[in-house]
Amino acid sequence: MTVLELLSERRRRGSTPGQRTDDARLALLIEGGSSRGAYSSGMTVALERLGLLPLFDAVYGSSAGSLNGAWLLCGRAEKTVHTWWDPRVMRTTINPMRAFRRQPVVDTKHLVHTIYTQVMPMGFQDILDNPVEFHPIATDALTGDPADLHGKIHDVPSLQAALRASTAMPLLAGHPVVIDGRPYVDAGLSEMVGVRSALAQRATHIVALRTTTADEQPVAPTRGERVVLSRWFARHAPGVVPTWLRRKELRVEEEELLATHPACLQIRPPLGSLRVGRTERRAEVLKAVVDIGIRVATAELAAVCGAVERLP
Repeated sequence: MTVLELLSERRRRGSTPGQRTDDARLALLIEGGSSRGAYSSGMTVALERLGLLPLFDAVYGSSAGSLNGAWLLCGRAEKTVHTWWDPRVMRTTINPMRAFRRQPVVDTKHLVHTIYTQVMPMGFQDILDNPVEFHPIATDALTGDPADLHGKIHDVPSLQAALRASTAMPLLAGHPVVIDGRPYVDAGLSEMVGVRSALAQRATHIVALRTTTADEQPVAPTRGERVVLSRWFARHAPGVVPTWLRRKELRVEEEELLATHPACLQIRPPLGSLRVGRTERRAEVLKAVVDIGIRVATAELAAVCGAVERLP
């Protein structure tokens, strides 16, 4: 059974987590990439509009993809999507000038504990109560391995810590985030899409919301990155160095896993779409990127809703 067939069948039957009549495990993977996450944010808006979230068994988010997954799980993906171009959010969360004061360029602590609690409240308890599992992915700073933080989330503070850990970009976001005495850094260093974690937990069907186009090729760390980041890794995340140096190889492996999986639907920005840098803040660019995400995901998934009446 294809992903679209499974979605259509579950929708027709009114299937919900804990009340399935099939033995499939359908995982939603949400790619991040800092500001590039605006693409997958738009895609989650499409899922929310179509009412498809209850058809999934688990949501796996990497980096900014974890934040997008959290908004989807609390039912506020569309209501808060404008935060991508809201200057109250982007200019205070991403500020390259802070580097001159030796402060985080990307302030995820401010984002999670101020923006998401006071300015644009996230329904943290709604996420905890949602029967669809939430799996924020981070990178273990001591081993360099992907770390699924699902088992470490048990209340609002631990959920907030997991979101910060998943988005703790090396150098740009400051020090690693410590959870239960162990340091974690950004998911993108070890698992950009979350496919290995999902397959390890027996996902049979996958929908992957991507932030890169099909023609973007993985690249190894540049010489400049090695010079700038080597000291930071040695001091704060020594176990990540081998993983980081294998970045290109790991990305290729992820692409192969997704491309060869027998029941995987990848939703990607169209060829020729805007290339977005990790610290992009321009409102017109981010709004355009979100709109592209909404359009492509709606085009891919709207048939699920229309197919319900045609199924026997």
